[in-house]
Amino acid sequence: MVTKPKRTLSYTEPLATGEVSIDASPEKVYRLVSDPVAMAECAEELRKARWIRGASEAAVGNWFSGSNRNGWRRWVTHAEVTEAEPGRRFAYRVRTPFFVPISRWEYEIRPEGDGSRVIVTNWLRVPPWFVPFAIMITGQPDRAGTNRVNIAATLRRVKARVEGREWRV
Repeated sequence: MVTKPKRTLSYTEPLATGEVSIDASPEKVYRLVSDPVAMAECAEELRKARWIRGASEAAVGNWFSGSNRNGWRRWVTHAEVTEAEPGRRFAYRVRTPFFVPISRWEYEIRPEGDGSRVIVTNWLRVPPWFVPFAIMITGQPDRAGTNRVNIAATLRRVKARVEGREWRV
């Protein structure tokens, strides 16, 4: 896992990354990571997701809404699917309901032996003027560190779930 120090962050460099090997086909892994409704059960901050704007599946241009939580803090985001390649890649960009860009997430799935390697990458897209509001809303002044820890926890749950082991905490 890699996290860049805040002072060196740029919009072109990832904020946080993580990866895991999973004993399942890339297609099986993709079915989970490309379904935000199901992923909400594995994620740290994302607690509930639903498809919006008439969408019902992962396809470029489709949108979903996420209900997020950190302790007593709650917030909603909207995300647009930007890449949806079954068995290979799922990516989306996140914004507030009032159109402020937040981040970009990408799940890359590679064949690895009889299984898969999943690489999650997150980029920060928050405009500098919105950072103090984001900290107040989420309660997280260290978004890079938080996302690094959250990615690791989410990937452990995804691995266990896809491999058919107990995964709920």
